[in-house]
Amino acid sequence: MLTAHVGVGEPTSPPRPAGRPPGRRLHRPTLWTALGLLGALLVCVLLSLLIGTGNSPVARAWDFLLGEPSARADAQLRLAVVDVRLPRTVAAVLVGASLGVAGCLLQAATRNPLAETGLLGVNSGAALGVVVGLTYLGVKSPYGVLVCALLGGMTASAVVLLLAASGRAAGSPLKLVLAGSALGATFHGMTSYVLLGTRSTFDVYRYWTIGSLAGVETSDTYPLLPLIALGLLIAYGSSRPLAALALGDDSARALGHHPGRVRLVVAVAVTLLAGCAVALAGPIAFLGLLAPYVARAVTGPRIEGQLTLSGLVGACVMIAADILARVVIRPWETPVSVLLAFIGGPLLIWIARSRRFSTAGGAA
Repeated sequence: MLTAHVGVGEPTSPPRPAGRPPGRRLHRPTLWTALGLLGALLVCVLLSLLIGTGNSPVARAWDFLLGEPSARADAQLRLAVVDVRLPRTVAAVLVGASLGVAGCLLQAATRNPLAETGLLGVNSGAALGVVVGLTYLGVKSPYGVLVCALLGGMTASAVVLLLAASGRAAGSPLKLVLAGSALGATFHGMTSYVLLGTRSTFDVYRYWTIGSLAGVETSDTYPLLPLIALGLLIAYGSSRPLAALALGDDSARALGHHPGRVRLVVAVAVTLLAGCAVALAGPIAFLGLLAPYVARAVTGPRIEGQLTLSGLVGACVMIAADILARVVIRPWETPVSVLLAFIGGPLLIWIARSRRFSTAGGAA
């Protein structure tokens, strides 16, 4: 009879726990955090439908949502809830989620926790598109401004991608950032040149560039839904290559991935998401930086979890800021970008100084 000989001091493999596949484990903090954020988002959506800039009582809006006959018959109340608050609530969720996911993608692709969507030239391209549309194409409607912003942002990002994909170091993170920064500065100069000679254009552009969801209509969001859905689909489809890219370019190649192509695909997703967000709300700062930091503090290196939590954090912060924008100086309204900058700046400094959050941010 043959017997196995185990020498003294030789390590033996511990028995594998039954009922769990090898190499896989549930990350419960991510799941519970996602559920908590989803609950917070639902609460924010409800508050967004109940609270407005006017003097309409919250109780009446609550009766309207519950279907109370007298409240449903109130035309003024229906206008406030259905035609004003509902579209901007949907827009806030879409803008916040898009910027959160876009920021997470860009930081993971460049392995730079300070990367944000403006690096691809989306903001500067959208601004130039708005100015050109107002000055030379005779655009006057809010929907026309939205289309010009979207086309301008996507055109700028396309040029950045072409520049980053050419030459020897095609698709490298440094080349992507340099191309975006250079083109962004060029477009900013062109925008300033056009604005200097056209006062009427400057008045409309000034309103768009402050960043606000006031005046957003349902017809503004419908055309952007397929583009946002496509951007999210590409984002989650890129999670496995991004996880390999986090190990370094050489390791990613050894695992069968092409780092340059991965970054270009990610840049396309970032362009779609950030372009739609900028077109709807104008340039919004800090959100693309803040959401991925919070997500990484919970999930660690798990890309799928980072994307999910970044989208939820971005949506929650955006809709909460939009609610505050309606009530801070009521009956007037504060631009949501101003509130995000006022709150997001100190919050980002606190996160950078926090050991837990800064360590998670640097792990991307």
